Amino acid sequence: MSYPFSEQRFPIDISYGSSGGPVFSTLITSTVAGYEQRTSHWSEARAVYNVAHGVKTQHQLDQLIAFFRARRGRAQGFRFKDWSDYHGTNVTLATANGTTTIFPLVKHYMSGTDTAIRRIHKPVTGTVKIYHNGTLQNSGYSVNNTTGIITYNNAPANGVVISADYEFDVPVRFETDQLIASLDDYGVYSWADIPLVELRI
Repeated sequence: MSYPFSEQRFPIDISYGSSGGPVFSTLITSTVAGYEQRTSHWSEARAVYNVAHGVKTQHQLDQLIAFFRARRGRAQGFRFKDWSDYHGTNVTLATANGTTTIFPLVKHYMSGTDTAIRRIHKPVTGTVKIYHNGTLQNSGYSVNNTTGIITYNNAPANGVVISADYEFDVPVRFETDQLIASLDDYGVYSWADIPLVELRI
């Protein structure tokens, strides 16, 4: 049975103690002389996390078990707050051309002259603010918090720079169908690994 993506967010007090971040897939071929040829399989990173060390209390344990059972292990995706990277400030989305009414939320990662662009699919409800040439816009558009798409009632004027502030979640799933705990002491549990992996949407 297939399960649709759940907009439920993983408990943030558990995610706060997690570890993880972006991962790439790169094939490296070495010659006899020691030269390398590197081939990147992915144009964008895919994040992985481990939430095992975020569980500190009995309440958090109860939350985790309930959440894992409700998601049916790997079967259903959900929202996850990556505390190391969860917001964008004054992010340029596009320069309007006078006809386009749909703009996706993005985030730019700049290093020197290189820039990586990330699509933001899961903005947090109530956090998105849209600006035109630096001026806050309070109406005239809608935000789809399940897709990260901004839709205008009327196209912004040609040349207007559209920017945004927002918070966002990462779409993930459990990378295990087993939630196996070790009872270290009375009421004290531990896990070696509870992995999550980002979903491409």
